[in-house]
Amino acid sequence: MNESVPIIQLGNPMLVQKAAWVDNIQDEHIQKLIDNLIFTIFQANSVGIAAPQVAESYRLFIVASRPNTRYPDAPEMKPTAMINPKIIAYSTEVIKGWEGCLSVPGIRGLVPRYQKIEIEYNDRNGKIQKQDLTDFIARIFQHEYDHLEGKVFLDRVESTEELMTEAEYQQRVLNNT
Repeated sequence: MNESVPIIQLGNPMLVQKAAWVDNIQDEHIQKLIDNLIFTIFQANSVGIAAPQVAESYRLFIVASRPNTRYPDAPEMKPTAMINPKIIAYSTEVIKGWEGCLSVPGIRGLVPRYQKIEIEYNDRNGKIQKQDLTDFIARIFQHEYDHLEGKVFLDRVESTEELMTEAEYQQRVLNNT
């Protein structure tokens, strides 16, 4: 049975470590971790989660974009496990967008990200997948990829003036007041 797994938070040393390569994708532990991460995403109203966020140092994350209370305008995308992911190419265009993180609760930041990226990853069956991602989905990928490199979105915010609490974000940005 799938279960929600505890999410570690800012200050935990695992969030600043580089994650380990996944050698055996079919390993029972890895497959169970994928299922638990997907379950946790839905429980937490999230659009992505990386293994290091649940204290598992693996190069693995889930992208599962869908509209929810945290991201009401998110496009729909089936939960996808991305194992040993790579960014192969990226656009010159960089766009700032608001991001939050389950490991940095209560804070949003305006984060610059590439508007378009070309990626490669292994799916949960071990098959290599290549995709071009744009806009919000590309943003999710880059955010989760940062977790594998030991970074959080706060590392990319250019000024403290581009930070706000979740409550302010909900009121000022989502409700345009």
